[in-house]
Amino acid sequence: MKITPLALHLPLAVLILLGTGFLSRAADEPTALEVVKEANRHVGEEVKDKVIRIRSEKSVAGLTPNIWYVMYYNPDVRFKTTEVKIGAGKKLDVRNPLRQPFAYINIDRVIDLKKVKVDSDDAIKIASAEPLLEKLTLRATELSLEPSDNGPVWKVRLWAARLRNPNRDADIGELTIDAIEGKVIKNDLRISRVD
Repeated sequence: MKITPLALHLPLAVLILLGTGFLSRAADEPTALEVVKEANRHVGEEVKDKVIRIRSEKSVAGLTPNIWYVMYYNPDVRFKTTEVKIGAGKKLDVRNPLRQPFAYINIDRVIDLKKVKVDSDDAIKIASAEPLLEKLTLRATELSLEPSDNGPVWKVRLWAARLRNPNRDADIGELTIDAIEGKVIKNDLRISRVD
């Protein structure tokens, strides 16, 4: 069998396209609400959809996180929480945290997921469109869907390339976005940190 020079360079071409963003893994990564569907498969019937928080780890090689934690209200365990860790759309771990994650957990903290109109990918788009960020190169995000007194909110933490050393990231703060209407309700950005 004769191997053509093009066939030898095909993997290299794919890597180059991935690095330049022409091919994106972000399209393959599930959103937070899609992650809940997978996480529901790994908890009991009485716990399904009783989500009190969804959070991600800091994203790697793009703005879309691929490691998520779905925390459920579970009245049958000591600290009333069960957490499912999902990576790239697959279950990585299920555990009952050994410490209380919030001051007090009760059924009132359960997020009504049917009311959530803004998914994690939408929250990233809303945060990225913030006028203060127009001239910055965003590198990573970390998201958290949490209950609040006015309904569920997304907290989106952002990292951007530093101006003096573009290979390094700077934590530039957080935006809070209404998960129902998609409005930024709190802006805690510190863009001066990119210096």
